[in-house]
Amino acid sequence: MASHLGRLYALAFALVVFFLTWAVVAAHPWASPAPDRRLRALAVREAELRREARLVHEVVAQRWAAYASELKLRRARIAAVRSRAAQLAAQATVAPAPASAAPSVRVVTLPPLTITRSS
Repeated sequence: MASHLGRLYALAFALVVFFLTWAVVAAHPWASPAPDRRLRALAVREAELRREARLVHEVVAQRWAAYASELKLRRARIAAVRSRAAQLAAQATVAPAPASAAPSVRVVTLPPLTITRSS
């Protein structure tokens, strides 16, 4: 290799191979990555949240069932009261109330209002 151009190409090739080898060795492609503690903690937290969510759904389902049964009873009571009120209203229209009832309101008249100012 007597030419300078050949030496430059050889030097450039050697540098490229050197840095490429350096990058490959620095990347450690043969080593398996260590499991991240944060990811493991995140997976544990996710499992806890899923379990809690399942429990919450069960509690909500139980409460909803209790509410639905109580609502059914309440609606039945309301319907019974309304039907009883309708029966009483029908009976009231048949038997009119006495017409000579005295008014229960008392009218009061007051003296005129006087305003005095003090400085």
